[in-house]
Amino acid sequence: MSEHYKLLTPGPLSTSATVKAAMLKDWCTWDEEYNVGVVQEIRRRLTALATESEDYTSILMQGSGTASVEAAVGSFLGEKDKLLVIDNGAYGARISEICQYLNIHHEVLHYAETECPDPVAVQALLDRDSKITHVIMVHCETTTGMLNPLQEIAAVVKGNNRILMIDAMSSFGGIPMDIGKLGIDVMISSANKCIQGVPGFGFVLARSALLTQIAGNARSLSLDLYQQWKTMESGNGKWRFTSPTHVVRAFHQALLELEDEGGIAARYQRYRTNQSNLVTGMRELGFSTLLADQLHSPIITSFLSPQSSDYEFKRFYHQLKQEGFVIYPGKVSNADCFRIGNIGEIYPCDIRNLLQAIARVKDW
Repeated sequence: MSEHYKLLTPGPLSTSATVKAAMLKDWCTWDEEYNVGVVQEIRRRLTALATESEDYTSILMQGSGTASVEAAVGSFLGEKDKLLVIDNGAYGARISEICQYLNIHHEVLHYAETECPDPVAVQALLDRDSKITHVIMVHCETTTGMLNPLQEIAAVVKGNNRILMIDAMSSFGGIPMDIGKLGIDVMISSANKCIQGVPGFGFVLARSALLTQIAGNARSLSLDLYQQWKTMESGNGKWRFTSPTHVVRAFHQALLELEDEGGIAARYQRYRTNQSNLVTGMRELGFSTLLADQLHSPIITSFLSPQSSDYEFKRFYHQLKQEGFVIYPGKVSNADCFRIGNIGEIYPCDIRNLLQAIARVKDW
């Protein structure tokens, strides 16, 4: 078995040797070199990557990406607010589950996992229900690999004067966007996605003016986004509770490497090339995609499982792992499929090597 395999997943993902090496030094959470030189620099860089507007700030939050989604939902929604959840996959459904746990008043606009959200339906629902104050949607739904229509949905939500929240977990850093120009009020992402860091914390980009209005909303002590923001602001980068120092330092290095690559636009082109080459090569090998091409994101692609009695995903997975590649099982409820991601420290040569490996192990 290959000792060092490539992770072709939506995160955690393959990282550079220099990002890994950044975790070899220990850091003190009270030291200015860490708080000012690393944490505050990360916050500044994230905000600059997200928008040209000066109306936004960033908050780092310990835990998984889901923890940051829960922190945002649980902190921005007050007792009198109502959230519209646009759901066309596992991660939209997870937001609904968060609302249930936190007793947040919400409604779900549900679509099948292979359906794209319809801005007209969103408009109709907002017209019908004046109690809806916030709307949330997953940008890239990695359940299937679908890229949801962010610009169109944003135009509807902001045209109706609602607060727009976007789960950009698997898209921020890999797909160009300006959250200020789009009208996104709150955006959530994670360290171990397109920025190409390692797991351990997520982050929220939000309008500073909106943050000042949410004190006392949080349903959780450790996931109180307002208090986390307030502490980072007053403490010059200090976290309320123990900071994941090694992970934060690795993320800082990953941000520098994103800049060296040419920024988000350059990374987007690499991911697009990876995905295009992957789909072309897989089709030449006899595989079919779950989604139509116009619905694909450059992040991850779902492929239908071969209709052969000789095919079995677990065996296919382990054969590819022996070749040095790890792929992802399917997550679609009504289709037998598997997923291949192409974000992280993955280049066209890696996709070419993967396709050659699949050709070698394909025995059905």
